[in-house]
Amino acid sequence: MNVQCVYSQRMTLNYPSDSALGALSVDDFLGGLVKIAQPLKGYRAGVDPVLLAASVQARAGQSVLELGCGGGVASLCLGRRIPGLTLTGIELQSAYAELARANAARNGIEFKVFNADLSDLPADVKNQRFDHVIANPPYYDRQRSVPALDQGRELGLGEATPLKTWVKEASKRLLPKGHLHFIHRVERLPELLSAMPSSLGSIEVQPLCPREGRPLHLVLVRAKKEGRADFHLHLPIVMHKGATHVENPKEYNAVLESVLRRGAALSFGGTA
Repeated sequence: MNVQCVYSQRMTLNYPSDSALGALSVDDFLGGLVKIAQPLKGYRAGVDPVLLAASVQARAGQSVLELGCGGGVASLCLGRRIPGLTLTGIELQSAYAELARANAARNGIEFKVFNADLSDLPADVKNQRFDHVIANPPYYDRQRSVPALDQGRELGLGEATPLKTWVKEASKRLLPKGHLHFIHRVERLPELLSAMPSSLGSIEVQPLCPREGRPLHLVLVRAKKEGRADFHLHLPIVMHKGATHVENPKEYNAVLESVLRRGAALSFGGTA
Protein backbone atom coordinates (compact mmCIF):
# COMPACT_ATOMS: atom_id res chain seq x y z
CA MET A 1 0.00 0.00 0.00
CA ASN A 2 1.34 3.45 -0.88
CA VAL A 3 0.91 6.52 1.25
CA GLN A 4 -1.39 9.08 -0.31
CA CYS A 5 0.96 11.91 -1.23
CA VAL A 6 -0.04 15.50 -0.55
CA TYR A 7 3.13 16.81 -2.15
CA SER A 8 5.18 15.23 -4.91
CA GLN A 9 7.74 16.62 -7.34
CA ARG A 10 10.72 15.54 -9.43
CA MET A 11 14.05 16.06 -7.68
CA THR A 12 17.31 16.60 -9.54
CA LEU A 13 19.35 18.56 -6.98
CA ASN A 14 20.88 17.75 -3.59
CA TYR A 15 20.41 13.99 -4.06
CA PRO A 16 23.61 12.48 -5.49
CA SER A 17 21.88 9.08 -5.78
CA ASP A 18 19.44 10.47 -8.35
CA SER A 19 21.65 9.18 -11.15
CA ALA A 20 21.57 5.65 -9.70
CA LEU A 21 17.86 5.52 -8.88
CA GLY A 22 16.48 7.65 -11.70
CA ALA A 23 13.96 10.43 -11.19
CA LEU A 24 12.75 10.93 -7.63
CA SER A 25 9.58 12.25 -6.07
CA VAL A 26 9.39 13.89 -2.66
CA ASP A 27 6.44 12.49 -0.72
CA ASP A 28 4.71 13.54 2.48
CA PHE A 29 4.62 11.15 5.42
CA LEU A 30 2.91 11.87 8.74
CA GLY A 31 0.86 14.57 7.07
CA GLY A 32 3.97 16.41 5.87
CA LEU A 33 5.97 16.21 9.11
CA VAL A 34 8.45 14.03 7.22
CA LYS A 35 9.32 14.47 3.54
CA ILE A 36 10.93 11.50 1.82
CA ALA A 37 12.56 11.38 -1.61
CA GLN A 38 12.14 8.01 -3.31
CA PRO A 39 12.46 6.73 -6.86
CA LEU A 40 9.49 7.09 -9.18
CA LYS A 41 10.40 3.63 -10.49
CA GLY A 42 11.67 0.98 -8.10
CA TYR A 43 11.01 0.33 -4.43
CA ARG A 44 8.69 2.92 -2.86
CA ALA A 45 7.71 2.83 0.78
CA GLY A 46 4.05 2.72 1.76
CA VAL A 47 2.30 2.73 5.13
CA ASP A 48 4.07 -0.38 6.46
CA PRO A 49 7.27 1.33 7.73
CA VAL A 50 5.15 4.16 9.15
CA LEU A 51 3.10 1.67 11.19
CA LEU A 52 6.29 -0.06 12.30
CA ALA A 53 7.74 3.23 13.54
CA ALA A 54 4.51 4.20 15.28
CA SER A 55 4.48 0.93 17.25
CA VAL A 56 7.92 1.48 18.83
CA GLN A 57 7.66 2.52 22.48
CA ALA A 58 10.97 4.36 22.64
CA ARG A 59 12.08 7.22 24.89
CA ALA A 60 14.39 10.16 24.27
CA GLY A 61 17.98 9.13 24.88
CA GLN A 62 17.50 5.54 23.69
CA SER A 63 19.22 3.94 20.69
CA VAL A 64 17.48 2.38 17.68
CA LEU A 65 18.93 0.17 14.92
CA GLU A 66 16.96 -0.39 11.71
CA LEU A 67 17.87 -3.40 9.60
CA GLY A 68 17.17 -2.81 5.90
CA CYS A 69 16.30 0.87 6.23
CA GLY A 70 15.77 1.62 2.52
CA GLY A 71 15.25 5.35 2.07
CA GLY A 72 14.85 5.82 5.82
CA VAL A 73 11.07 6.13 6.21
CA ALA A 74 10.66 4.10 9.43
CA SER A 75 13.63 5.58 11.29
CA LEU A 76 12.87 9.15 10.24
CA CYS A 77 9.19 8.86 11.18
CA LEU A 78 10.26 7.47 14.55
CA GLY A 79 12.85 10.23 14.97
CA ARG A 80 10.25 12.89 14.20
CA ARG A 81 7.81 11.47 16.76
CA ILE A 82 10.44 11.02 19.48
CA PRO A 83 13.25 13.59 19.35
CA GLY A 84 16.52 12.72 21.06
CA LEU A 85 16.89 9.15 19.80
CA THR A 86 20.20 7.82 18.47
CA LEU A 87 19.24 6.33 15.09
CA THR A 88 21.36 3.88 13.10
CA GLY A 89 20.45 2.13 9.85
CA ILE A 90 21.78 -0.77 7.79
CA GLU A 91 21.00 -0.85 4.07
CA LEU A 92 22.32 -3.33 1.50
CA GLN A 93 21.78 -1.16 -1.59
CA SER A 94 24.29 1.69 -1.73
CA ALA A 95 21.99 4.04 -3.66
CA TYR A 96 19.22 3.63 -1.07
CA ALA A 97 21.70 4.06 1.80
CA GLU A 98 22.82 7.31 0.21
CA LEU A 99 19.20 8.34 -0.26
CA ALA A 100 18.45 7.63 3.43
CA ARG A 101 21.30 9.92 4.45
CA ALA A 102 20.01 12.66 2.15
CA ASN A 103 16.46 12.22 3.49
CA ALA A 104 17.76 12.51 7.05
CA ALA A 105 19.55 15.76 6.17
CA ARG A 106 16.45 17.09 4.42
CA ASN A 107 14.37 16.49 7.55
CA GLY A 108 17.01 17.68 10.02
CA ILE A 109 17.16 14.32 11.83
CA GLU A 110 20.42 12.66 12.85
CA PHE A 111 20.57 9.20 11.26
CA LYS A 112 23.78 7.23 10.77
CA VAL A 113 23.39 4.85 7.82
CA PHE A 114 25.80 2.04 6.91
CA ASN A 115 25.85 0.43 3.47
CA ALA A 116 26.24 -3.21 4.52
CA ASP A 117 24.74 -6.69 4.46
CA LEU A 118 22.99 -7.51 7.73
CA SER A 119 24.79 -10.88 7.80
CA ASP A 120 28.14 -9.04 7.63
CA LEU A 121 27.67 -5.97 9.79
CA PRO A 122 30.42 -3.34 10.16
CA ALA A 123 32.45 -3.33 13.38
CA ASP A 124 30.88 -0.02 14.47
CA VAL A 125 27.51 -1.78 14.64
CA LYS A 126 28.72 -5.16 15.90
CA ASN A 127 30.36 -3.45 18.86
CA GLN A 128 27.11 -1.78 19.92
CA ARG A 129 23.91 -2.96 21.57
CA PHE A 130 20.65 -1.09 21.09
CA ASP A 131 17.48 -0.42 23.07
CA HIS A 132 15.36 -1.16 20.00
CA VAL A 133 15.94 -3.02 16.74
CA ILE A 134 13.32 -2.54 14.03
CA ALA A 135 12.86 -4.19 10.64
CA ASN A 136 10.48 -4.31 7.69
CA PRO A 137 12.08 -7.28 5.88
CA PRO A 138 11.33 -8.25 2.28
CA TYR A 139 7.94 -9.93 2.40
CA TYR A 140 8.11 -12.47 -0.41
CA ASP A 141 9.78 -15.85 -0.43
CA ARG A 142 10.93 -16.06 -4.06
CA GLN A 143 10.67 -19.84 -4.04
CA ARG A 144 6.91 -19.24 -3.98
CA SER A 145 6.56 -15.99 -5.95
CA VAL A 146 7.70 -14.13 -9.06
CA PRO A 147 10.62 -11.65 -8.86
CA ALA A 148 10.11 -7.96 -9.65
CA LEU A 149 11.76 -6.69 -12.85
CA ASP A 150 13.33 -3.61 -11.20
CA GLN A 151 16.41 -4.61 -9.18
CA GLY A 152 15.87 -2.06 -6.42
CA ARG A 153 12.25 -3.09 -6.03
CA GLU A 154 13.19 -6.77 -6.07
CA LEU A 155 15.80 -6.37 -3.33
CA GLY A 156 13.24 -4.43 -1.27
CA LEU A 157 10.45 -6.99 -1.68
CA GLY A 158 12.04 -10.33 -2.54
CA GLU A 159 13.67 -12.25 0.27
CA ALA A 160 17.36 -12.95 -0.44
CA THR A 161 18.52 -13.24 3.19
CA PRO A 162 16.43 -15.80 5.14
CA LEU A 163 13.98 -14.40 7.66
CA LYS A 164 15.67 -16.38 10.44
CA THR A 165 18.88 -14.41 9.76
CA TRP A 166 17.02 -11.13 10.19
CA VAL A 167 15.65 -12.31 13.54
CA LYS A 168 19.00 -13.71 14.69
CA GLU A 169 20.91 -10.53 13.90
CA ALA A 170 18.22 -8.33 15.44
CA SER A 171 18.32 -10.34 18.67
CA LYS A 172 22.14 -10.22 18.86
CA ARG A 173 22.12 -6.43 18.62
CA LEU A 174 19.69 -5.89 21.51
CA LEU A 175 20.60 -4.72 24.98
CA PRO A 176 19.19 -6.74 27.88
CA LYS A 177 15.49 -5.76 28.18
CA GLY A 178 15.70 -4.22 24.71
CA HIS A 179 12.88 -4.68 22.20
CA LEU A 180 12.70 -6.19 18.73
CA HIS A 181 10.01 -4.83 16.38
CA PHE A 182 9.07 -6.38 13.01
CA ILE A 183 6.29 -5.87 10.49
CA HIS A 184 5.57 -8.72 8.07
CA ARG A 185 2.87 -10.51 6.13
CA VAL A 186 0.56 -12.68 8.19
CA GLU A 187 1.41 -15.88 6.30
CA ARG A 188 5.04 -15.52 7.40
CA LEU A 189 4.11 -15.22 11.10
CA PRO A 190 4.77 -18.92 11.98
CA GLU A 191 8.21 -18.68 10.40
CA LEU A 192 8.95 -15.41 12.17
CA LEU A 193 7.94 -16.74 15.58
CA SER A 194 9.81 -20.02 15.16
CA ALA A 195 12.98 -18.08 14.29
CA MET A 196 13.03 -16.27 17.63
CA PRO A 197 15.78 -17.53 19.96
CA SER A 198 15.06 -18.47 23.58
CA SER A 199 16.59 -15.16 24.70
CA LEU A 200 13.52 -13.35 23.35
CA GLY A 201 10.27 -13.41 25.30
CA SER A 202 7.21 -11.30 26.15
CA ILE A 203 6.15 -11.69 22.51
CA GLU A 204 3.18 -9.66 21.30
CA VAL A 205 1.48 -9.87 17.90
CA GLN A 206 -0.77 -7.13 16.55
CA PRO A 207 -2.67 -8.24 13.42
CA LEU A 208 -3.74 -5.65 10.85
CA CYS A 209 -6.84 -6.10 8.71
CA PRO A 210 -7.63 -3.88 5.69
CA ARG A 211 -11.43 -3.86 6.24
CA GLU A 212 -14.14 -5.58 8.23
CA GLY A 213 -14.72 -9.08 6.93
CA ARG A 214 -11.46 -9.17 4.99
CA PRO A 215 -8.57 -11.56 5.76
CA LEU A 216 -5.69 -10.36 7.90
CA HIS A 217 -2.72 -9.26 5.79
CA LEU A 218 -0.03 -7.81 8.06
CA VAL A 219 1.27 -8.33 11.59
CA LEU A 220 3.33 -6.16 13.90
CA VAL A 221 5.48 -8.30 16.20
CA ARG A 222 7.27 -7.14 19.34
CA ALA A 223 9.58 -9.18 21.58
CA LYS A 224 11.74 -8.35 24.60
CA LYS A 225 15.28 -9.53 25.27
CA GLU A 226 15.08 -11.62 28.45
CA GLY A 227 11.33 -10.98 28.60
CA ARG A 228 9.23 -13.43 30.62
CA ALA A 229 5.63 -12.32 30.06
CA ASP A 230 3.15 -14.64 28.36
CA PHE A 231 2.59 -14.55 24.61
CA HIS A 232 -0.13 -12.04 23.70
CA LEU A 233 -2.15 -12.11 20.47
CA HIS A 234 -4.08 -8.83 20.23
CA LEU A 235 -7.38 -8.31 18.49
CA PRO A 236 -6.95 -7.10 14.90
CA ILE A 237 -6.83 -3.43 14.03
CA VAL A 238 -9.17 -2.72 11.09
CA MET A 239 -7.42 -0.08 9.01
CA HIS A 240 -10.09 1.32 6.66
CA LYS A 241 -13.63 2.51 7.25
CA GLY A 242 -16.47 0.50 5.76
CA ALA A 243 -16.60 -3.00 4.34
CA THR A 244 -15.96 -1.92 0.74
CA HIS A 245 -14.15 0.76 -1.22
CA VAL A 246 -16.32 3.84 -1.70
CA GLU A 247 -15.27 7.24 -3.06
CA ASN A 248 -12.06 7.42 -1.02
CA PRO A 249 -10.42 3.99 -0.89
CA LYS A 250 -7.77 5.30 1.51
CA GLU A 251 -10.23 6.50 4.16
CA TYR A 252 -8.62 5.19 7.34
CA ASN A 253 -10.29 4.78 10.70
CA ALA A 254 -9.64 7.35 13.43
CA VAL A 255 -6.71 5.48 14.97
CA LEU A 256 -4.91 5.06 11.65
CA GLU A 257 -5.65 8.67 10.67
CA SER A 258 -3.91 9.84 13.86
CA VAL A 259 -0.91 7.62 13.15
CA LEU A 260 -0.51 8.22 9.42
CA ARG A 261 -1.56 11.87 9.15
CA ARG A 262 -0.59 13.34 12.51
CA GLY A 263 2.36 11.23 13.66
CA ALA A 264 0.73 9.61 16.69
CA ALA A 265 2.03 6.46 18.34
CA LEU A 266 0.22 3.17 17.74
CA SER A 267 -0.38 1.06 20.82
CA PHE A 268 -0.89 -2.67 20.45
CA GLY A 269 -4.57 -3.16 21.08
CA GLY A 270 -5.55 -0.47 18.58
CA THR A 271 -5.27 2.90 20.32
CA ALA A 272 -3.33 5.93 19.13
